[in-house]
Amino acid sequence: MAPRRYVRTYYRFPLQYPVIFGGAPFVGEGRLTNLSLKGCSVTCDREALCGSEVRVSMLLKNEPPALPVELGTIKWVKGNQFGVEFQRVPVDAQQRLNRLLRLELIEWLEKRHRPSSSSGSASQKH
Repeated sequence: MAPRRYVRTYYRFPLQYPVIFGGAPFVGEGRLTNLSLKGCSVTCDREALCGSEVRVSMLLKNEPPALPVELGTIKWVKGNQFGVEFQRVPVDAQQRLNRLLRLELIEWLEKRHRPSSSSGSASQKH
């Protein structure tokens, strides 16, 4: 029987923010490399242990204080990168996360549907 293919429920936006993370035996700093409503990926200078529970604090631009994830689970590890699935996020932090990702989605959609400059000039000739 073939293993089930893992499919994410939410799109992960490629974003770059500093993060602080910690579990029972460790604390570290890293860089968030992508973010969704239910998880993120982190690059750091240490190797994390798959299955570990962690707290994550994301230092978002122009949005003090840090956005906290009270409880997350490390779902995969690849060298100095790991993926966190969010288990418990405070309500106010979840609202901030929702707002941030909504703005990212709007920007992504605008870029995707923005006419290119060459097609705009061609339509003006007709």
